[in-house]
Amino acid sequence: MTKKRLLDVAFASEKRMNVLLFLHGGAKEMATLLELMDTSRNSLLPQMKILEEHYLIIHYNDTYELTTIGKLLVDNMIPLVDKTNVIDIDVDYWGSRDLDFIPSYLLKKIGQLNHCEIINPDITELFSMHKSFNIDYKVSSRVYVVTTTLYPNFNSNIAELLENNVDFYYIVSQELLNKLRTEYKKEFTSFISNKFFHMYIYTKEMKFLYFTFDSVHSVISAFNNNGEFDYKFMLCKGQSAVDWTKELYDNILKDSTAVTEI
Repeated sequence: MTKKRLLDVAFASEKRMNVLLFLHGGAKEMATLLELMDTSRNSLLPQMKILEEHYLIIHYNDTYELTTIGKLLVDNMIPLVDKTNVIDIDVDYWGSRDLDFIPSYLLKKIGQLNHCEIINPDITELFSMHKSFNIDYKVSSRVYVVTTTLYPNFNSNIAELLENNVDFYYIVSQELLNKLRTEYKKEFTSFISNKFFHMYIYTKEMKFLYFTFDSVHSVISAFNNNGEFDYKFMLCKGQSAVDWTKELYDNILKDSTAVTEI
């Protein structure tokens, strides 16, 4: 019998791919696999046979598990599947974004941005992002914003955070800092005097509009490939997305300088 290429065995059938991914967590009985995949035994058995013929799984007493080769393959499958799952949320969005602001080591971990959705707000809701962000002060003691722009209701938003003793970390572009010094000197002089307000200026060019996160959410707004902005943003929930965005923040912070006066 002519063997299939392992890439075809693993990826050409969604059922086979799912079996391998489910077995990555440990051996499972056939009944469990059928329930997880919402399929029938007659439908799944031919795919299980192919996996066994290619030495990726073994079975005993109706229980299946990965072989050593299977584990090796799936260990490398998972990062790729995680990445494609993120991009598949909206391939048009990802394909049209300028992603140069993301360091290569973080692009490799982009699969951490799970539980995300691409939001294209109505024009009447352009400045109501926090309706979906829903900062919970009891959960989030810190909020981070890196931005080239200023929301019209920034004053009340920042003041509310500080009144609730939330540490607010705010990195701005040089252009935005110039605007704040010219038009909002009084407001930001007051903010800087508050111990919960931490402001920085990014010393390099910001090639994105903004990103923000707290302990449970992250929001990222990137430019199009042509440098334009179309109001779409990505809202993610969960610890892995927050951790990924915190790494992006830390990378930006390395090239930022504290602002102690306006």
